[in-house]
Amino acid sequence: MMRTLSFAIGFALAICLQSLAVAQSRLPSMPGYEHYKKMRDEIPKAWKSGALDVDWKDGGKAFEYDFDGKHWRYDIEKNAAEEQGPVKQTPPRTSEQRADLTRETREGKRPDRGRQFPTVPSPSGEVAAFHRDRNLYITGGRRGQTAVTSDATNENRLRYGTASWTYGEELDQHSAIWWSPNGRRLAFYKFDESRVPDYFLALDQLKRQSALDVEPFTVPGGPNPKVDLQIYDLESQQTVTVDVRSGKEFNDDNPGHYVFAVMWSPDGKELLFHRMDRRQKILELCAADPKTGKVRSILKEESPASWVSPGLATLRFLDDGKRFVRESERNGWRNYYLYDLSGDLLATLTNHEFEVAGIVRIDEAANKFFYLARSGDNPMKIQLHRCTLDGSDDKRLTDPMFTHSIDLAPDMKHFVDVIQTHDNPPAARLMDADGTHVADLAASDLKKWDELKLKRVEHFKFRAADGKTELDGLLQFPSNFDPSKKWPLIVSVYAGPATNGARETFGAPSAMTELGYLVASLDSRTAGGRGKKFLDGIYQKLGIIEIDDQAAGVKALTERSYVDGSRVGIHGTSYGGTASALCLLRYPKVFQAACASSGVMDFRNYDSIYTERYFGLPKDSEAVYDAASPMKYVKDLKGRLMIYYGTADNNVHPSNSMQLIKALQDARKSFDVQVGPDLGHTAVNQDRLLEFFQDTLGAGPR
Repeated sequence: MMRTLSFAIGFALAICLQSLAVAQSRLPSMPGYEHYKKMRDEIPKAWKSGALDVDWKDGGKAFEYDFDGKHWRYDIEKNAAEEQGPVKQTPPRTSEQRADLTRETREGKRPDRGRQFPTVPSPSGEVAAFHRDRNLYITGGRRGQTAVTSDATNENRLRYGTASWTYGEELDQHSAIWWSPNGRRLAFYKFDESRVPDYFLALDQLKRQSALDVEPFTVPGGPNPKVDLQIYDLESQQTVTVDVRSGKEFNDDNPGHYVFAVMWSPDGKELLFHRMDRRQKILELCAADPKTGKVRSILKEESPASWVSPGLATLRFLDDGKRFVRESERNGWRNYYLYDLSGDLLATLTNHEFEVAGIVRIDEAANKFFYLARSGDNPMKIQLHRCTLDGSDDKRLTDPMFTHSIDLAPDMKHFVDVIQTHDNPPAARLMDADGTHVADLAASDLKKWDELKLKRVEHFKFRAADGKTELDGLLQFPSNFDPSKKWPLIVSVYAGPATNGARETFGAPSAMTELGYLVASLDSRTAGGRGKKFLDGIYQKLGIIEIDDQAAGVKALTERSYVDGSRVGIHGTSYGGTASALCLLRYPKVFQAACASSGVMDFRNYDSIYTERYFGLPKDSEAVYDAASPMKYVKDLKGRLMIYYGTADNNVHPSNSMQLIKALQDARKSFDVQVGPDLGHTAVNQDRLLEFFQDTLGAGPR
């Protein structure tokens, strides 16, 4: 009897374990998984791009490129391409090479996110400046190692030659040390973080003994670090402090302003920098005398009703080192202007009611200014323009029906133009300087695409929630799409300020479609590329406007007979995680499921620079912060919510997800949680995401 009982127990246990294995690996057992798995592996290889990366030769008379496994040389005079042999294969990185890349990051050749280069060589390379243990040093040359500073300690919380994490993350400040052109002077940051509270992040939680990452973290309304610029003279060994707090907007009565985009003037006579008030409504370009630290103002950009973009703080100098090109949004659109260092406006280079998008080339000898702009038949299509250095004779050189990637020849007589749209794959062409087609160079190969019966992405338009603004969206279909049936819809979202859900670059549908979903990405009134006046409408309305518009886009799609409005999911990461949670909570009749990865769940938790730019200070706008927080709406949860966070996320801290989890528990709501142990700012595993949507929405048509 014992043997029989043991057999019975063993048999039952085996059945339970088998069931458990299936339960823990539900996705492979779900309908359509084998097809999805096959297509997931095939889709990345479904087409060969016709985009070319060219290397100009002989001053612009020829260029070389790789295409279709071969190396080619194109001679412009002969108007012909000649095969040069096979493409040289780059061997995969060895473990030693991968270790070298890790060392490069550690040694400052590639700073980590939010960080600055720890070591900066002088222009001659003879000496280098570096920060260590909060202080700044110079090494090399006849003096060996010199301590430029020595008073920074963990106790007084000073730091030299480096910056707060938010300066790297939000102001793109990747350096905190700047050599003068002749290498005789060294400018550097001094940060006083004595009033800034720390954020403690637990690391190495998979190990027996964890570690702690301690970072002074500036939150909205909290104290910002006190920032200074100092200049060290290598010959006199004296240090001068720049008066970054001169002027009524930047004195000690208005603490916490920002100092960034630092550089020396080309002649090394002045240190140039930008400063911005805490509310980010004034951006000022300044110059400092390196002998005295005295500061003069060169020019200002102001936007009292919203904010000034720190992205305007970029200068492109002409050959004389005195004149420079700078962007401004003074007319409501980003345009180019020519100034000199006295602050005089010399020329309005562009005066469009569309956005400029990058400088390609400035040729003073030929009096030509080449630049990119969003002047296609929609703002997503980038075009090449040329004008003179007084702004006259502006000409678009490319076809407005496509978006363009440009490689201009050194002699500026030709350019290689890669054209594409959302549904037209890349093709490369040779054009002359006036935009006349010279030759076709390469086209994309869609043979495999057609064999797989992949569908091209559809671009569509819909009305924003205001009923007036026209927005763009993209819709992706499975290869076996049947319009006579009703399909579940999944929205992939980010929707943060000046970002786009729709774009004019060609690509294959998400492999997610092959499991039986339609996949959409939608613009909101937060979309970039449509001008400053357009974006101003989101000031102090984030968490409302973009969420309303995501819902409006879904409502527009569910008017189609084949979109199943009862099976709509949404997912996103970072700002997209915030948007996903808000969409489900605020629009329970539109969305039935959401996965929120690494999202800010209360913007009072996030960094001061990003948040105050769009929300203002909490003391002035508590209701604005409340409206953008998913915690405000937890009682309205009706669908299925999955929350994901990485335990080592030093960008959107785990406390965001923890707070939402606690609020949902207090509201007695059911939800799912996935955790990434020792992972940073990441998204939930793709298989787990699909499994979640399979559980909540089902897959495939009905």
